[in-house]
This record gives sequence, structure tokens and C-alpha cells, in this order.
Amino acid sequence: VEAVHLIADGRAPRIPQPKEGATYEGIQKKENAEISWDQPAAALHNWIRGHDKVPGAWTTIDGQVVTFYGSSLLDASVPAGQELGIKGASRPGLVTKNGLVVFGNDGKMVLVRNLQFEDGKMIPASKYFSVDETAALELTEEEKKMAEDIR
Repeated sequence: VEAVHLIADGRAPRIPQPKEGATYEGIQKKENAEISWDQPAAALHNWIRGHDKVPGAWTTIDGQVVTFYGSSLLDASVPAGQELGIKGASRPGLVTKNGLVVFGNDGKMVLVRNLQFEDGKMIPASKYFSVDETAALELTEEEKKMAEDIR
């Protein structure tokens, strides 16, 4: 009760927390989450996963900021895929059926599963080169009748 009265009266002691020994890193900002490509694959994976979901590790592809989500280390032979130039990377990435494969400076690989563009659109990384597919919804006669009944 005494502590509550001290706070209410504005007389509670204020002791600043010392910075020494503090482990809190604070909120990450998007501008600080850019991927530095000159590091081993394990470090790239840790960077991407460490920024997954907020704020999201990002890089520039074709002049556009692209955020990477859902990485995993890939311990296999280099998969077949379509090359994708990534700004600052020593080697182009590969868009494969499983996602985007990027390379660390040690030659090892990281698989990224999802990409998000500046406009907020998120796609599976494997669909990077796919044409924006918009399929028209086609209803059967029975579905058309049901839609009419609902209207």
C-alpha cells in the first residue's frame, strides 16, 4: 500500500536500470535486417530465421526489396533450377521446385520457402518466375443454380 501511495504522490524513487549486463536488444527495425551475403550459409540461415517474421530479412532482387521467410540449411547436391540474380550475392540464387536456394560464401546452401514483395504480396519462392496466374472461377450448372438461389 505504501508503494502505491508513493507512486500516486509522485514521490516513488526512480532508479535507472544499468546498461551493463543487459541482454535486451530492443525492437529490430526493417532497415537493419538487410542480408549481408558475405558470410557462410549457416550465418545466412540464422539471420533469415532470426528475423522471421518481424521485421523480415530482406535483399534486393531486380531492383525490388524482397523479404525472405522460412529458411533451412540444405545439405544435398545443387538442385536444378532457374538462376536469379541477387544484389550483393557472389553467386546467383536458384529458383527450384522447393523454393529459392541461396549460397553462402562457403559454397553451402540455404533454402528459402517464401518471399514477400514491397507491395505486401507473399508467394512461395518456387513460384518466383511463374506468371501471375489468375484463374476465372468456373461454376457447373448445379453450382450456378445454387448461386442464383443464394442471391
